[in-house]
Amino acid sequence: MELRHLHYFQAVAEELNYRKAAERLFISQPGLSRQIKQLEMELGVQLFERDKKHVSCTAAGEYLKEEVEFVLNHLENVRLQIREIASGKVGELRIGFLGSASNQLLPDLLNRLNSNFPLISTSLEELSNQIQVEMLQKDKLDLGFVRLASVPEDLSIKPVFRDTFSIVVPQNHPIHKSDFKSIAQFAQESFILFSSDYSNYYYEQIIGICRAAGFNPHVKHKSVHALTIFRLVENGLGVAIIPTSLKEGYDLNVRFMEIPGISQFTELSVIWKAENRNPALKKVLSLL
Repeated sequence: MELRHLHYFQAVAEELNYRKAAERLFISQPGLSRQIKQLEMELGVQLFERDKKHVSCTAAGEYLKEEVEFVLNHLENVRLQIREIASGKVGELRIGFLGSASNQLLPDLLNRLNSNFPLISTSLEELSNQIQVEMLQKDKLDLGFVRLASVPEDLSIKPVFRDTFSIVVPQNHPIHKSDFKSIAQFAQESFILFSSDYSNYYYEQIIGICRAAGFNPHVKHKSVHALTIFRLVENGLGVAIIPTSLKEGYDLNVRFMEIPGISQFTELSVIWKAENRNPALKKVLSLL
């Protein structure tokens, strides 16, 4: 089994069409079929079910598809790290994060990283909780900043920032900080919330805050981006509940008021894969 076999298998497994896979690989369809047969003979299993109209992965093929993606991602990362090291750097750290991490925590980490390990470069990408988990498992990320209560067994998690909740209202809203006593005062309002795709755990926390105050929120709009939520609030389309730290860095016609009298808080955690051998990761973990 050679590396080309894995690339050829991946193309067929993703396209489920030999002609399209062959065009993607710039080889002939018969040549591709021969390569797949060679791989099946080497492994001693059938990887695809094939008739005149359809191609599908067998159970063994589905398993190999996931493993091949991991292997090829890891090899690509090794290639990139080798180039970084050859240029005199320690390596590159690939970081995923929720938008709320970019206001305070992430800039602080990057400043300390530059001071302590200036030869480590970083690649940053704003991603949802679930996508960060998947990319860490597939070796596409080294570090993630998430709002999750737990993670799969192959990942490590460490809370790094605890935050309160605030409500966001339009600048001209009649309720002000001086007379804001309970979230129940907003029971008749439309709510604009972070989508459960952003974090199902966080979404349920918000619903729980409202229910504890005696009402079910009327959720009118959802988004995964804070700026979008703030813009909707600014235009009078509802109010929002957010982590208090998210209020920094925006110049909009909205007001932020910390919610009084609640016990709930939200935690931002860092997650990583314990088996990750990126030398840059091991150095950065000491800064968390």
